[in-house]
Amino acid sequence: MQAVAKKLNGKEESASGVYPWVVVCFLTAIYTVAFIDRQILNLLVDPIKRSLVLSDTEVSLLQGLAFTSAYVLFSPVFGRLADRANRRNILVAGAIVWSLGTISCGLSDDYWALFASRVVVGAAEACVSPAAWSMLSDYFNRERLPRAMSIFLIGPYLGAGLALVFGGLLIGAADSVIAAHDILSGLEPWQFVFIAIGFPGVLLGVATLAVREPPRRSLGNDAAPAETYTLRETLAFFWAGRAFFGRFYAAMTGIIIVLYALPAWMPAFLMRRHGAESASMGLEYGALVLVMGTLGVLSGPVIGRWIERRGHEGGTVIVAAVAAVALVPASVALSLAPTYGTALAAAAVATFFFSLPQAMAASALQLASPNGMRGLASAMYVFLVAVVGLGIAPTIVALFTDVVFRDPAKVGVSLSIVCGTSAAIGAWLAFRALPHYRATLRLPADARR
Repeated sequence: MQAVAKKLNGKEESASGVYPWVVVCFLTAIYTVAFIDRQILNLLVDPIKRSLVLSDTEVSLLQGLAFTSAYVLFSPVFGRLADRANRRNILVAGAIVWSLGTISCGLSDDYWALFASRVVVGAAEACVSPAAWSMLSDYFNRERLPRAMSIFLIGPYLGAGLALVFGGLLIGAADSVIAAHDILSGLEPWQFVFIAIGFPGVLLGVATLAVREPPRRSLGNDAAPAETYTLRETLAFFWAGRAFFGRFYAAMTGIIIVLYALPAWMPAFLMRRHGAESASMGLEYGALVLVMGTLGVLSGPVIGRWIERRGHEGGTVIVAAVAAVALVPASVALSLAPTYGTALAAAAVATFFFSLPQAMAASALQLASPNGMRGLASAMYVFLVAVVGLGIAPTIVALFTDVVFRDPAKVGVSLSIVCGTSAAIGAWLAFRALPHYRATLRLPADARR
């Protein structure tokens, strides 16, 4: 058995040392395309409102309820499938289906058709994290997994930025392209954008067939064959490990609240408090999020390794705890910033630290779980992100502004209170989870299976 493990971990890994990084780039491209398809609607709000004669509330349901409800519902389904089925094929099917859903958005000529298409997009995109995280944990050992995860998790920042860039270019070119092609006649510019954005995803989904499904391994640095588990066994494992999993999920929830609340209300804060113009502010704040978010995700594994090399076990969780601590003063500084520039600086610091632990959180969950349970571990995390992040975090800030302060100008204070408090709670829970994570890592592989 040791000889087999040595062969799998050593010879095979060195023989194909470049290929896993090719897979990382492929999976990152899939995640980026998913976020482009997810975010492009935000750029098309006004054209859609005018074309379909909708209210802000109806559009908000397309942005939130239609996508998020399907995403939340299908996350555990795909999590379970990722533990038992071919993960490459799940991603192939998912990419094709959500891209066709995006194209269907462009072919929709009434509200409910557009709503249904957004449901399809949300349901299919729920496959990405469970399948990709599980694949990466089999392609990389414990030392390399955080770096691989950090590259993969650049996807949302790339997708959000590229949706604005390509969406703007497509809107500008829509009229001339539609006029030049009879097959597109009758389409509105916003419909053309959906269709143009959707087609590359179909091609990427087909191209994903070239990616090899990795053999399942019990740990990122243990090549023993992975076992399969019943749903009852899986749930029993997470219940038995609730001292770590429960605290860590809750800790990351505190950070996730900052991650979603800040981008949702920072533009309004900058305009209301500092008189920023929407066009210039959007460009400056958008560039800030893209740069600092990417820098934060990539820095997480570097800092984690630095911590562990100094003898502190569990660097993945320590990074999350430290990031949450740093988010407290950064959040408070938002409402105290005297100028537009200092407010952007505070937002830059906060963006760096709420993105810093994202790859490390993904790695910690994969390393603490048996292979046959990693998909569900990922799905539960995605569920929290969708429900708390997409569904609740922005609303909590709004309730403080509307109900507690009853003053739109106080949105900065609301942000500081909500983000600072949730980050502080997250830091406390992360430090509480750390000894239980260390105990989990010390267990032999057989004990975790």
